[in-house]
Amino acid sequence: MILLVRGDREYLRAPGEELQTDLGVLTVPDDVEPGDRLETHLGEEFVVREPRGPDLFDHFERTGAPMMPRDVGLVIGLTGAAAEDRVLDAGTGTGVLAAYLGRIGAEVRTYEVDSDFADVARENMTLAGVADAVDVRTGDVTDDVDSLADGPGFDLLTLDTADAPTVVRRADDLLVSGGFAVVYSPFVEGSREAVEAARAAGLDDVTTQETIQREMQFDDRGSRPDTRGVGHTGYLTVARRR
Repeated sequence: MILLVRGDREYLRAPGEELQTDLGVLTVPDDVEPGDRLETHLGEEFVVREPRGPDLFDHFERTGAPMMPRDVGLVIGLTGAAAEDRVLDAGTGTGVLAAYLGRIGAEVRTYEVDSDFADVARENMTLAGVADAVDVRTGDVTDDVDSLADGPGFDLLTLDTADAPTVVRRADDLLVSGGFAVVYSPFVEGSREAVEAARAAGLDDVTTQETIQREMQFDDRGSRPDTRGVGHTGYLTVARRR
C-alpha cells in the first residue's frame, strides 16, 4: 500500500488500484516507488509516500477510540520495547498499539473479546504489514493466563481492559525478569486498581502518569497552546518485574 498525497489530502491505495477525485483519475503503477509523482488525467499531481505509523493510525478502520500515537510513544519509551521482544497485549481494539509494536520487530500476541473488532484488527495488521508478527486472538486473555504462565515468559504486558488488574496480579508468572507491565486506563479509578494489583504482585518501579499533549499555535497575534483538540487521553501505569 502507498499514500497519494496532495496538500492535506491523503489517499491509501495499492499498486494497480485507481484513484478517483475531483482532481481527476489516475491508476497507481505496479512499479510505483515512494517519492514518485503521479498525475491525474487532468494533470493534477500527487506525491507517493510510504505509509508509516502515524499514517496507519489515520487510515486504520476504527472500532472505537484507538490509543493515540503519543501514548504509544510513551509505552515504547518507558519500557524500551524492541525488536524480538515477546509482547502479551489485551484489549486490541483497532490495533494501533499492536501494529506499532509489530513494526519495531516485536512478536505480539493480542486478545480482543469482540469478534467483530478482532476481525477488523486482523485486517489492520495486514494493512500495516505486520500480520506475521501480530497474532490477533478472539477471546479474553484471563481465560488463557494459566497456559500463558507456563510458557517462556513475555518481555512486556500491555493491557487496555477493565480486568487488567487481574492480569497484573499474575505478572510475576507472565513476565521475564526485568519485564514491564503497562496498563492504559481512561479513568483514574482503573489506574488505582492497577497500581494496587502491581504492588500486590510485588512489582517494582510502579508509576502512573496522565498523558497530556498540547499543540502550539503560532499566528500574527502571538503564540499559545491550541485551544482545539483533545489534551487528555488517559492514564498509563507502568511497573516492572524484579
